[in-house]
Amino acid sequence: MSTPNGRKVQIALEELKLIYKDISFSYELVDIRTNAQKSEEFLKVNPNGRIPALIDNKCKALNNSSAPFTVMESAAILLYLAKKVDKNHVFGFEDDLERSEALQWLFFGMAGVGPMQGQLNHFSRYAPEKLPYAVKRYHDETLRLYGVLEIQLSGKYTGVKKKYLAGKGEGKYSWADMAIWPWVHIYTISGITEEELNQFPCLKEWYKTIGERPGVKEGCASKYDL
Repeated sequence: MSTPNGRKVQIALEELKLIYKDISFSYELVDIRTNAQKSEEFLKVNPNGRIPALIDNKCKALNNSSAPFTVMESAAILLYLAKKVDKNHVFGFEDDLERSEALQWLFFGMAGVGPMQGQLNHFSRYAPEKLPYAVKRYHDETLRLYGVLEIQLSGKYTGVKKKYLAGKGEGKYSWADMAIWPWVHIYTISGITEEELNQFPCLKEWYKTIGERPGVKEGCASKYDL
C-alpha cells in the first residue's frame, strides 16, 4: 500500500492530468519493505532515502547537465508542480493572502499532522515493543491536530464554514488539502476510531468530499500499490 506522503504526489499528478491534457508522467514503485529507497540508485535522486521523489526530465540538474532535475520532500514536490505545471492556478491562488493561507495549512500538515500521525502509526503498528505512553502521546496529539482542522473548517472563529482549508468564503480545493487528506485517509489504520473521528463533523465532511474526487480516487488506486 502506498504511504500518505506518496499519495500526496500521486493525487497531485492525477488531478493535474485531468486539467492539463498535454502533460504526461510515468512512475516507478519503490518497495520500502525491502529498503529499496536506500539503494545507491535511489539515493542519487533523494539522498535522504525517502519516498516520494520527482524526476523532471525536461530540466537539467543544477550542477550536472547530463542528469535531470530532481525534487525530494512531498511538500516541495507539490510546490514544484504548482509552479511548473499548474499555470492557471487551478489548485493554487494568485491572491497573496489566499496563497499565504494555503501555505500555512500546507506547512501545518507537514510540521504537525504528518509527523504526529506518522509516529502514532509507527508506535501502534510497527514498534517491536508496546509503549503505551508513546501510543497515547501521539494518539492524543493527532486528535488535537484534527481539532485544529475542525476549527478552520467549521469557521468557529471566523463565522464562515469552509468546504476546503484555504481561500475566501468556503475556500477552494488546493495543494493544502492534497497534503493533509492522505493522512486523514488512514485514520483507522493509525488507531483513530470512527467514534473519535465523529467528534469532528466538518473534518469528516471534508474528508468524504475530497475522497469523491476522480483525481483522488485515481491517486489512491491499486496501481500504486505493490
